[in-house]
This record gives sequence, structure tokens and C-alpha cells, in this order.
Amino acid sequence: MLTPSMRNWFGRSSRSTVTMLLEPALASSAEAVPETPPLPEPAPERVWHPGRLAITDALWGDGYLTPGGETELLRLAKPLGLSAAASLLLLGAGSGGAASSLVTSLGVWVNGFEADPDLVEAATQHVAYANMSKRARIGIWNPADPKFARRYYHHALALEPLLDHQPEAILAAISTALKPGGQLMMTELVADAPLNPKEALVAQWARLERRDPRALPTEIAITRVLGRQGYDVRIVEDVSQRFMHQGIMGWRHLVRALQDKKPGRQQAKLVVHEAEIWLVKLRLFREGRLRLVRWHAIGGGVA
Repeated sequence: MLTPSMRNWFGRSSRSTVTMLLEPALASSAEAVPETPPLPEPAPERVWHPGRLAITDALWGDGYLTPGGETELLRLAKPLGLSAAASLLLLGAGSGGAASSLVTSLGVWVNGFEADPDLVEAATQHVAYANMSKRARIGIWNPADPKFARRYYHHALALEPLLDHQPEAILAAISTALKPGGQLMMTELVADAPLNPKEALVAQWARLERRDPRALPTEIAITRVLGRQGYDVRIVEDVSQRFMHQGIMGWRHLVRALQDKKPGRQQAKLVVHEAEIWLVKLRLFREGRLRLVRWHAIGGGVA
């Protein structure tokens, strides 16, 4: 059950669905996270404003936008055999945590890309603050017209790179960016059956995440495109259960922190909004309508 103080913090204006679904995340405790300073109200058109990034930092780790943070990133990256002698194309650089962790832990040279200008700015600042700018660079890319330096990178790590675009052009651009024999590690959100954008839950998810549910690929479609690009697809793994577990752990961590130190009105509003996004997505995952899949492919490089 939610404590009376938590009900007050989330406020009467928050939807009952959010407070009801948050209850499993309140069942156990975790360490407190640092309190974030007051932030200006975001412009309504911005997706990744500073206030939201402060919440995702508290949930997933400094510079990370999704469950698992650094632990999950390194789990994905280590099979690539990265080292100081390798260069990496990183799609989905987030707000900078991934690039910094890859340099610190594996020594690899990183060129990270994001499609959102606010994330590019945040990631660039994060890398600079970590004194990693010589080995990690962050730039912007256009998923509708993806272009990277040809045959430049040893390997690629692509974290949900499709962003409602069809896989052919993006996977082809990654393929031509890799040196012969380069490896690709990729995660992507998939839907095995078409999602109905008129259904209430799907429409809510699409609105909150600013996604087109009709554009989600299937696992089979991505695997086939990788094959046509000349990859030897070694692993296709459903990582949805780990994603959900890591997400709930992150929320337990944050909720415990809020119990220890009452947030201000603005921070509470941002937490409720982020919780609504997460819980709608979690329900679609639990129903099997959304899945997160990992691919590890070797030898991309169509001429």
C-alpha cells in the first residue's frame, strides 16, 4: 500500500492508475539517491528537458535514460571485445553516461550519436565534465537520412536506434560504417503483432512516448534485414524480463529516496509523469505486446 505521505506527494491530480501500479515498487527499500536542485519549467515541446533528465539520472544512473544503466550497458558491450585499439559507433548515446562508461571501463574510442538536440547537448556536457572529450565525441544524426563515415568503425553498439523508422536504411548505414568483420550489438523495441493506435492503452503509450505504434518492427523483420546486409546473426535474445526487473528496481530505489526526503511540487510532478510513462510501457510488456530484443551480429559490410 502507498503510505499517506506518498499519496500526498503524488497528489490528487495524478491518475489513480499510477498510484495503484506503483504499489509493487514500494514493497521493498533501497538506497537513497541524491536530491536534485530546483529546475526551470520545461518548454512543452521538449522531450528531454533538464527536469526530466534529473529524474532519469536518479532512476537509472547519471547519464542514462533506460533501466539497467551502466550494468546493462557493459553487459551488452563486453562481448564486442572492445579495447583502446578499437573504435565504436554508438547509436543511442543517451545523456552521456554510456560513452563515459565505455571509455572508462573498456578504453574504446567512442563516436556517440543522438537524434534529439537536447540529448546531444547533455551528453556533450557529461563527457566534458568527465574529462572524456578526447576519446568520446557526441554528435547528432537523422534517423530518416542516416549517414556515417564509411568503413570507419571497428564495431557498433545501437541502443533502440530505429525511432519509428524502418530498419533497412538505418541498418544499411551502420553496415557501411563498419570495417570488414565488424560486430554489431543492437537492442530494439519490437511488436510481434500490430498495435492498434485507437486502443486506449496503446494511444496513451504513443502519446507519452511520442511514438507511432504502427511503425514498430517485428523481431523477424530486423533479423532478415541484418541477413540481407551480410551479417552472420549469432544471437537473437528476448531481454524483456531483465528490462522489466531492472525498471522495477530503479523505481524502488527512487521511491525509497522520496520517502526519506519529501520532493518539492515540481519534482513530484516530474516523478509522476515519468512513472506514468514507465507503468503504461510496463503493462504492454507484461501483456507481451511490446518486447525488447538483443541482436549480436558479425561480419556486416555490404559493398
